[in-house]
Amino acid sequence: MKIVTVLGARPQFIKAAPVSSALVKAGIEERIVHTGQHFDDNMSEVFFREMEIPQPHHNLDVHSLGHGAMTGRMIEGIEEVLEKEKPDAVLVYGDTNSTLAGALAAVKMRIAVSHVEAGLRSFNMEMPEEINRILTDRISSILFCPTTAAVNNLKREGFGRFGSEIVLCGDVMYDALKYYGVRAGTSSSILSKLDVVNKDFVLATLHREENTNSTENLKGIVSAINDIHKLIPVVLPVHPRTRNYLRMHKMRLDAIVIDPVGYFDMLALLQRCRMVLTDSGGLQKEAYVCGKFCITLRDQTEWVELVKAGGNVLVGANTKKILSAFRRFNSKKFTTKPLYGNGHAAEKIVKVLKRAFSRR
Repeated sequence: MKIVTVLGARPQFIKAAPVSSALVKAGIEERIVHTGQHFDDNMSEVFFREMEIPQPHHNLDVHSLGHGAMTGRMIEGIEEVLEKEKPDAVLVYGDTNSTLAGALAAVKMRIAVSHVEAGLRSFNMEMPEEINRILTDRISSILFCPTTAAVNNLKREGFGRFGSEIVLCGDVMYDALKYYGVRAGTSSSILSKLDVVNKDFVLATLHREENTNSTENLKGIVSAINDIHKLIPVVLPVHPRTRNYLRMHKMRLDAIVIDPVGYFDMLALLQRCRMVLTDSGGLQKEAYVCGKFCITLRDQTEWVELVKAGGNVLVGANTKKILSAFRRFNSKKFTTKPLYGNGHAAEKIVKVLKRAFSRR
């Protein structure tokens, strides 16, 4: 049995780590394709090193292009890999252009697609990620859902009639956090480098197109960060695209601005911070699991259970809403309950894959 895994962006490397480990234990051959969507060392290669993910067997080096050109070139490159590897199935993660390209390339060649993190919906079709996840779900044979909300989304959309298998498996990011969380505390020196070992700070990230491509949104978020930084330091690993837009619009950002960091450094920052300010999907979950309130710089989220649980609030790019959420969370005690399974999602995924494709 052979699986081809398609990866391209930071969250996918994290999700793939526990699954790759489980595939090895199950004696299943995995061939990894890195599309190159994230090509900076701190956005890509450092994750392979830290998390001991097998080095990619194929690197397509496709990046810094528009959505159409990027996805098209990825499909072309992945088709060549699949023709060579002839896998039993293709495994894709999340909602990036790499996800959709891997799924499209496979299904056109009549190779079964399995989608990890299926069923998530923000219900905002202006987000490229929403388009990617919906299309990927529709052409996948096995839909691995992290939450009951994701399962319910698929059932409402009629997936019970499409011949695909819906599996509630839990969240592989939770698996990764449980496994790597302890190691991050001993392997990372980021807290001492930034001189925040014994200090409160807010951890912020900002990268989504809806915020970076909009001058109004970017201005509203930067204004809020600058005000928060006057009260408590804000640590902000800056995505290359965000840095470019800040320079382009000559916006002053008052924060501890650093380059993108690896997984262990991000976990160390997450475990020590006061709260999180982000437009990332994955970091919303990681914040909750680590017991941190999250202010989400979006109007919708695919992780609706976080909002219902009270650990997350949606504020968009509105300066007043961001500051109001900060004040509320800064004086509130965080409580949590299990939302993402038992930390064995990867094992369940591999068990289902083995059962599904050993019959072929």
